[in-house]
Amino acid sequence: MIARLNGTLVEKHPNRLIVDVHGVGYEVHVPLSTFYGLPEPGGEVSLRVHTHVREDALALFGFASELELQIFNRLIAISGIGPRLALAVLSGIESRDLVRAVQSGDVARLTAIPGIGRKSAERIVLELKDRLPAALKAEPASGEPVSLNGELRADLLSALLNLGYHRPLAEKAVDRALRAQGPTTFEHRLKQALREMAK
Repeated sequence: MIARLNGTLVEKHPNRLIVDVHGVGYEVHVPLSTFYGLPEPGGEVSLRVHTHVREDALALFGFASELELQIFNRLIAISGIGPRLALAVLSGIESRDLVRAVQSGDVARLTAIPGIGRKSAERIVLELKDRLPAALKAEPASGEPVSLNGELRADLLSALLNLGYHRPLAEKAVDRALRAQGPTTFEHRLKQALREMAK
């Protein structure tokens, strides 16, 4: 099993990467929380990896921190929650907000995540309530500033569409996020857009 990858980032997209390790390119699926802190292509990356093996496929899921990997592993242990849905949860809600939602039984907050229906949200709350430590904190993201222009809007919209949001709602959320105060980095605006989608 592959547990860690250290290599050169060849390509990066909001939900997947290609990492070159000694001439071998690995496709790795990642949550947005990991994507936020990635360097530009050509930079070095180190990812903790969950190797998911099925009869017909082998998929790698990568995480910037041990915390993300632990939450991912706890999510996929829940009946009906597969790796891609667990990735959607980590992309749609920050770690500290997930803990808060689980502890308060906030099913509505979880159902705002694309792909998470009421039954799945209720299962997450029920099965994780006593298993997620109260001290979990989301790690700060960092990134290069991006100017507020058409390219940024297109990138934000693409990220939301890749996460499964419908275009009309995604466009409205992106526009509100671009008008909001605060840093103009891609990751900050994407977090703001996700908050808008959850309202």
